[in-house]
Amino acid sequence: MSATKMLDGQVIVVTGAGRGIGRAIAIQLAAAGAKVVVNDLGVSAQGEGSDSSPAAEVVEEIAGLGGEAIANHDSVAEWDSAHQIVQVAIDNFGRIDGLVNNAGILRDSIFHKMQEDAFDIVLKVHLKGSFNMSRACASHFREQASGCMVHMTSTSGLIGNLGQANYMAAKLGIVGLSKSIALDMARYNVRSNCISPFAWGRLFGTVPTDTPEQQARVEKIKQMTPEKIAPLATALFGDAADDVTGQIFAVRNNEIFLMSQSRPIRAAHTAEGWTPETVSERVFSAFQPSMYALDRTADVFTWDPV
Repeated sequence: MSATKMLDGQVIVVTGAGRGIGRAIAIQLAAAGAKVVVNDLGVSAQGEGSDSSPAAEVVEEIAGLGGEAIANHDSVAEWDSAHQIVQVAIDNFGRIDGLVNNAGILRDSIFHKMQEDAFDIVLKVHLKGSFNMSRACASHFREQASGCMVHMTSTSGLIGNLGQANYMAAKLGIVGLSKSIALDMARYNVRSNCISPFAWGRLFGTVPTDTPEQQARVEKIKQMTPEKIAPLATALFGDAADDVTGQIFAVRNNEIFLMSQSRPIRAAHTAEGWTPETVSERVFSAFQPSMYALDRTADVFTWDPV
């Protein structure tokens, strides 16, 4: 493990930590000296099945590197089991200092074909799960007057994507949840931030590789490994981030971005008050140059990852 122990003494829960981004973050946190609860149900990307081995393997890997971790298989989507995850941290390590809300599933579908159950389950795992876990930590953080939360959002929610109404709604909802936590709990020295991660996976499986140029581009995209997300996530728990809260970051390979938050960009006013007719005549045309196009993530991040 790393000689630098910037998180010595901290106890941090990472949800969805059996694979991918969660796994990379859990290992990096342990390398920085934190004791980690590796939470993972071992379900498929669609939220089906269960397998205890991914979480156990991460714990074994951390132990092999000289760190401390324990596996947990409770669901973030249920209030009682989410509280149990936090209690596991306290029972095994004596306290709880941090949380990474990473657990999630996908049920993609074009909007006019999306079923209610697909919408409900994605929001339940991503958004309700993040609330459940954050709320389970909040009472402990308030009592000890310290704590840090990192939530995974997505450019699908921040910008847009096709066929992901459920995922986009959940991920943008997580941004609002994080900001609310940051505002409400600042008085207790509790911080809350979001990370929007880019990492190679199934979602890039349809990128064409027919030409040498396309193949070269895919190879660059494959550099966006989960391990590239972990340094920022870990740093947000460190002393240097003591005054960093309510922010949205994105990580794309070796690039770190501070993402914008909604603010007014144009205004119109009238002393007489508005009518539907005057709005139609004056407002839309005035605002049109500043209106957002129907962008998707790829339309905004048009350059290859650095």
